[in-house]
Amino acid sequence: MLLEVFLVLGTLLIYFLFSKKKEESLPFKDGWWGRGQKPLTKEDSSIRPFKVETTEEELSDLFRRLDQARFTEPLESSCFHYGTNSAHLRKIVSYWKNQFNWKKQVEVLNKYPQFKTKIQGLDIHFVHVKPPRLPEGQAAKPLLMVHGWPGSFYEFYKIIPLLMDPASHGLGDEHIFEVICPSIPGYGFSEAPHKKDFNSVSAASVFYELMLRLGFNEFYIQGGDWGWLICTNLAQIAPNHVRGLHLNMVSVSKLGLTHLLSILLGRYFPGLFGFQDEDVRRMFPFLKKGLYRILSESGYAHIQATKPDTVEKFSSWTDMEFQNLEDGGLERKFSLDDLLTNIMIYWVSGCIVSSMRFYKENLQKGIGTQKHEKLTVQVPTGIASFPNEILHTPQAWAKKKYTNIVSFCFMPRGGHFAAFEEPELLAKDILQFVDKVEKEQLWKKKGE
Repeated sequence: MLLEVFLVLGTLLIYFLFSKKKEESLPFKDGWWGRGQKPLTKEDSSIRPFKVETTEEELSDLFRRLDQARFTEPLESSCFHYGTNSAHLRKIVSYWKNQFNWKKQVEVLNKYPQFKTKIQGLDIHFVHVKPPRLPEGQAAKPLLMVHGWPGSFYEFYKIIPLLMDPASHGLGDEHIFEVICPSIPGYGFSEAPHKKDFNSVSAASVFYELMLRLGFNEFYIQGGDWGWLICTNLAQIAPNHVRGLHLNMVSVSKLGLTHLLSILLGRYFPGLFGFQDEDVRRMFPFLKKGLYRILSESGYAHIQATKPDTVEKFSSWTDMEFQNLEDGGLERKFSLDDLLTNIMIYWVSGCIVSSMRFYKENLQKGIGTQKHEKLTVQVPTGIASFPNEILHTPQAWAKKKYTNIVSFCFMPRGGHFAAFEEPELLAKDILQFVDKVEKEQLWKKKGE
């Protein structure tokens, strides 16, 4: 009997040591999100040039509404703890009406080539920038960059030149990128879905189809905020096409006993849970830097995940300490022109409601219930961890989801809107990540 027990145990041990479970991929979501029934004829796959335009009527309507704005007096010494301080908001509205030049910013938006193409019934808008020059014998690497809420494709305008012409910015010329920045459907100038259930997997499928349509069989992808989840899903859908995944935000939805123990004891026994000193500094005390921060900064998400057709994050999401300032620190990392340009993209496209619906589509079934949340990511992954991100995710947690992390860097400064705030820091991290992937040919080792 004892011999039989040992044989069974030995068999199980050999099975677990040498058997290899085939990693399941996420199915491509081939939907139809246009109006009405899907037509029987083949969808027009042409790619059409696009330019942002504006009219005097559009501006007159905006100024009329701004003139009629009503402001509630802020509480004394409240700074930005209750949201945007209305005393400072008056100054922003005054600048918006009297100094902000939207026509000039339209020219800025149009400095990079933009296009539209029909995918799954929706008109998809994207910026597509090719490098001005390439060293002899070198090809540009396609890079898809995906924004989030309340951002837009404009977030990437300062990092694009650093990636497509790094040599001119002191970043070398070993890796040069052809950059594609689409607008998530329902954001900016991409058509909003006309049917329910368009979620991150849907967006990932659309962007995968976009990259194939542009002729890219292999490519890099990068994102934060919703871009983090969309790019994660794209890496799960097409692991053999995604050469590398770079993220400036990471979140994990499956928390097991080890995670809970690390929250309770990680401050005192960091090595036991794989935490580095910087992890401890950013995470603890967890009630203040984790739970309270999430509760204080996620009210918008609950509204938009439940009733999105009703209802400012560039202050606290850049640095939580900015809440203590009378002006919210808004102009410490951004110019008013940049902030208002981003707002104007939402205004002129009329996309604010459809952009908020994306929360409901992704969260209505509950956290941890979706197939993509249960699957790991196998492609080479680089993570730029910015110190002022809303919630810090240590590498020890991230590697349970992203099993092939080749680069995890603690960034010296910056917050949630990395490309907008710290374009050079983010560009450098993308470059060093791609350098590792290329030199070690890590994309060829996926699944080994």
